[in-house]
Amino acid sequence: MPWTKTNYPDSLKNFMAPVRKKAIDIANALLADGRPEDSAIAIATEKAKEWAENRGLKVRKTRTT
Repeated sequence: MPWTKTNYPDSLKNFMAPVRKKAIDIANALLADGRPEDSAIAIATEKAKEWAENRGLKVRKTRTT
């Protein structure tokens, strides 16, 4: 099932919007290539974090208590 900016895995909910979008794009591409969903999510998460860090972007939202 392809993901969108409003329908994505729970594991991406605390990511900043640009990083979440990148992870969604990567995961959807992996799914299109036949990768299993759990593997696509794991790879996309790691690659999106790497992408953000290489650009000096904040990866996760700040927690508020």
